[in-house]
Amino acid sequence: MLFQVGGQGTRPTFFEMAAAQQLPASLRGALTYSIGVLALRRPFLHKVLDYEDEFFALLMLVLETHSLRTTDASFAESLYGLRRRAVDIKVKKDNTHNSGSGINHSGLKRRQKVLSVVFLVILPYLKSRLHSIYNREREARLQATLWGHEDERFNDFNTTDRGDDSLVLSATTVTESSVRAQLLKKIQRIIGACYPWVHASSEGLSFSYQLLYLLDATGFYSLGLHALGIHVCRATGQELMDTTSRISKIRSRERERLRGPPWLKTLQGVLLNCTYTMLDYAQTGLIAAVFFFKMMEWWYQSAEERMSAPTVYPPPPPPPTPQVAKEGLPLPSDRTLCPLCSQKRANPSVVTVSGFVFCYACIFKYVSQYKRCPVTLLPATVDQIRRLFHDM
Repeated sequence: MLFQVGGQGTRPTFFEMAAAQQLPASLRGALTYSIGVLALRRPFLHKVLDYEDEFFALLMLVLETHSLRTTDASFAESLYGLRRRAVDIKVKKDNTHNSGSGINHSGLKRRQKVLSVVFLVILPYLKSRLHSIYNREREARLQATLWGHEDERFNDFNTTDRGDDSLVLSATTVTESSVRAQLLKKIQRIIGACYPWVHASSEGLSFSYQLLYLLDATGFYSLGLHALGIHVCRATGQELMDTTSRISKIRSRERERLRGPPWLKTLQGVLLNCTYTMLDYAQTGLIAAVFFFKMMEWWYQSAEERMSAPTVYPPPPPPPTPQVAKEGLPLPSDRTLCPLCSQKRANPSVVTVSGFVFCYACIFKYVSQYKRCPVTLLPATVDQIRRLFHDM
């Protein structure tokens, strides 16, 4: 047990169950990220990424089988000190004819362990595959709505360019089309139509069970546990100590089953010891890999953000003030007077090309007639006159 979350009694808290449920997804993300980084230098690792669903399912199959066999818990549950127990509900009657119910926990049966592997590994793998097929079908539908079906495009191109020969070729291609390919397309279409409803139903059931578990209305955290008749309980100190002795007994029996000449037994023993060592350190190693690669991801992401962040430069200096033209109107000494009428400005307005302020009536007439600023002689239009709401 690597983590022990506090709590009273044998019933785990909602947060313990949620953490155990989310751990495989975090582990998969960390492994996918690490293999993706290594694939940049070792291109052959891209094959692993192409079949990441199968590789991860195989890895979890080994880990879950070993964990259920030795600790009666899933890989994630064993990290949090949890154990799976079969539920036996018995109705007890006393002499006063008052009935009551009792829940007895016992060890997992072989059938429950096998079905637990199915719910922990096989069903998530199938769900992942269905999700990928649904995404491909959705992209194909989107492309079909934008560009039309691929077969129709190629058929139109061939019939317009090749004439009668194209009709013969298209007829032969239709007759030679594989029944298997057509069946796969139909299956993909059925999955594309049914998967959203199945996914919504499963998520709704999962949410309902989690809500009921949070409200202490049921002892089953998920539909799979309810279907198998399994409660997840906290492991006691004695159970944690018994786990080590159980593992040693199982391994000793496996060594006794080795058959063959001495050299073959030695080779098989070495392979078993290597396998046991890998399984013993798989939990700590994989969890350490999750934290390590998540930390590296955060580190490189922050470094990339710092490198890609735009550099903040100081604002550029304002452009120079337009100079008074030699043939333009001179500016009055009093800044409150209009250069055109030499009177105090009424409805002051500015010409945006130069920045000088005039009376609105004066500058409007001047710009309408001469199409320029009277002081700087820069080209201007009446649209470049702006009203000021306070005198300068």
